[in-house]
Amino acid sequence: MGLTLLAFLAAPPTHGQTKATTQQPVLGSRSAKIIQVGSLKFKDLNKNGKLDPYEDWRLPAEARSKDLLARMSVEEKVGFMLISTTRLQNDWAFEAPKNKEPITSSFNEEDLVATTNMFTRKPLPVPLMNAAGTTKAVTQYHLRHFILRASTSARTMAEWVNKLQALCEQQPLGIPAIVASNPRNHVTATAAIGTSVGQTAFSTWPGELGLSAMRDLKLTREFADIARQEWTATGLRKGYMYMADLATEPRWQRVDGTFGENAEWAAQMITQVVLGFQGVKLGPTSVAMTTKHFPGGGAGKDGQDPHFDWGKTEVFPGNLLANNLIPFKAAIKAGTSAIMPYYSMPIGTKYEEVAYAYNKGVIHDLLRTELGFKGIINSDTGPIEMMPWGAESWSITQRYHRALQAGVNIFAGTADPTELLKTVQANPSDMALVDDSIRRLLLEKFTLGLFENPYVDEDAAEKIVNNPQFVARANVALRKSVVLLRNDTKALPLKAKTKVYFESYQKKYGTPDAGPGEVYAAKENQPSNLEFVKTPEEADVILLWLKPSGKPLFASDGSPLYLSLSKNAVDINYINALTAKKPTILAVNYTSPWVINEIYNTDTKSRFQGVLATFGTTPDAVLDVVSGKFNPSGKMPFTTPVSEEAAKNQKEDVPGYQEGAAYPLFKYDEGLSYSVK
Repeated sequence: MGLTLLAFLAAPPTHGQTKATTQQPVLGSRSAKIIQVGSLKFKDLNKNGKLDPYEDWRLPAEARSKDLLARMSVEEKVGFMLISTTRLQNDWAFEAPKNKEPITSSFNEEDLVATTNMFTRKPLPVPLMNAAGTTKAVTQYHLRHFILRASTSARTMAEWVNKLQALCEQQPLGIPAIVASNPRNHVTATAAIGTSVGQTAFSTWPGELGLSAMRDLKLTREFADIARQEWTATGLRKGYMYMADLATEPRWQRVDGTFGENAEWAAQMITQVVLGFQGVKLGPTSVAMTTKHFPGGGAGKDGQDPHFDWGKTEVFPGNLLANNLIPFKAAIKAGTSAIMPYYSMPIGTKYEEVAYAYNKGVIHDLLRTELGFKGIINSDTGPIEMMPWGAESWSITQRYHRALQAGVNIFAGTADPTELLKTVQANPSDMALVDDSIRRLLLEKFTLGLFENPYVDEDAAEKIVNNPQFVARANVALRKSVVLLRNDTKALPLKAKTKVYFESYQKKYGTPDAGPGEVYAAKENQPSNLEFVKTPEEADVILLWLKPSGKPLFASDGSPLYLSLSKNAVDINYINALTAKKPTILAVNYTSPWVINEIYNTDTKSRFQGVLATFGTTPDAVLDVVSGKFNPSGKMPFTTPVSEEAAKNQKEDVPGYQEGAAYPLFKYDEGLSYSVK
């Protein structure tokens, strides 16, 4: 890749292809012939030897979409309305490994790969998140939207995307694919299929709560722009992210995917994230965003999640549904390309008690008409076959019909278009809705420039992803995300030559493991004023980094959810015995608003010389804060309950800072520094 194209990749997108243009774009072709018109070049995607309107990049995206729509068969249109998980060879994300071979860029060509029904534990008419073999999906099912969940090298990903695009280019209309992913740039303890890929080959930043805790909108925008460059370099052009949901129910297992409990702040965060990934307008260097989960999924009854039938209801005892909408309004204003409804069904509102994917009042009337959203409405994975809450008695055909009527444009969770095709054939009036959906989906692809060049430079991908400049900025963010909550005796930062026993304590949920966690070993570049020892007895100070492990989302069984440490893989007896030995600095990694009164209470507070909160960061970042190498500046993105009883009694849709003076231990927006900047 030449310097010009490298600069093009790095440049933040500022405009979309919504108007006619005469500036020759870079064309990427593997099989399509090039048509010359004067000094200008075009791709003959349908191989008919002439320049058709949809191939003419000089035309507005709307005109090109209209022309291509008229050329597509019903079968092609229906396939175009599905987005399916796809896999690389030796990608075992969905099943036990069959070999020890590394992931390669070859297609996995198994016909249909089905995981177990982890969501409802009930038999279903079709398998969960089924994924067609890539060639079959493209050539027989006419799919052009894919979700890639594998964690692999930048080069392997780029090679695979290029092979996929070459396969699509060979098809009769030459329509390119778009490859989506869940977040890939964060330190997270809760990575799972459908939520986050976790730490990958890409640059590593704080978790979403940690980004929020930085209280730095400029650095948030920079994060999103850096991630955009990495994603586009590898061929990822669509993000299934980020969550505009609010963390108002502290027991919800997806709190760590949010930007916290404050709607106004979450709105500012989502604005910067959308602008960083997409630019001021969607364009050829953008990653198209899919903001989720409309109209907010953080108010599930008792904290349960609507992936499961026991968590299907969303309740609003504080009458704060409108509060949920504030971040979504900001995402729409920022230009988010797509919005994803959640599985929940609202209870006690003016809307029908049926899952949001079928809820015309919520999707068409509220999102489309009242809020004015003009982009793509992308269903979450599997509301038709797996999570049809309020529609359990309907047939698959009836569910598709109702979802189309509600306003869904693309369906996630199946690779087989058979049932959707049956629906359209049984309901001819739905064709107008199908055509409107195809138009919206094509507009996104044309605006992203995929019809001109869907290919990436595999060598450049290796150089761009996780390069030293990106790592340096991520390291700043990792430190800014740490929150100093208590420093009553001014023991922090630790004095020179302090002997520190640094233990990172994390146990797997559901296991009776006791005893110490991982003891930090000294490094060559350790902070100069600290000496690390191997036992508490040798230390002047214990630095305990406590990482509670909550019940994994997809291990839910409907039983009550708890926030107490003893219920979340922490051996309270061991911790209390440890902190009794020496003065202790306590750092807690908050994937949820943990209740810590079993170790931090009236009787034990004197043991702790300082308390910090982390939200997905690194040991080096924590050490830089406690040693004074970095002056803490982070603020809490949510309130932590003072007790399990307080968490149980809170209102699901009410943020912690509005729950009353008796509710919090640590308050929203709380955070100290060593000195005033």
